[in-house]
Amino acid sequence: MTISVGKVKELRGKTGASIMECKNALSEARGNEGKALKILQEKGRLTAMKKSERKAEEGIVEAYIHTNKKVGVLLKLKCETDFVARNQEFKELAHEIAMHIAGMDSKDEKGLLEEPYVKNPLITIKDLINEKVAKLGENIKIDEFVRYEL
Repeated sequence: MTISVGKVKELRGKTGASIMECKNALSEARGNEGKALKILQEKGRLTAMKKSERKAEEGIVEAYIHTNKKVGVLLKLKCETDFVARNQEFKELAHEIAMHIAGMDSKDEKGLLEEPYVKNPLITIKDLINEKVAKLGENIKIDEFVRYEL
């Protein structure tokens, strides 16, 4: 089955996976984009599992203050290298997780990982992190967070 370049680019835009990964997933799914997405997600989970044992010693502290100025979050998100810590996608991930914590009143790291992501309830925070692990190629961990509320 021939897979069009347009379909590969569209899937790559949605997932951030490499062109070859997208092409292979589409080939395996016989052109079905939904099945290809599931294939890539499963490969991402496997990648994340392999990287989960690696040390995450670098990272950033993300601060989020809700627009009502009554809720704030400090989040320490860790990765393996300073290079990834400076990456815009890693910074956006930290911001998204901090925003989620503010909105969902998350209590601890373990519970947070299992919560449905507020912007896409079909995935958990763990799934969101695993997508970035697969894309950025490094282990990413929530080290700690604090939520303040008046």
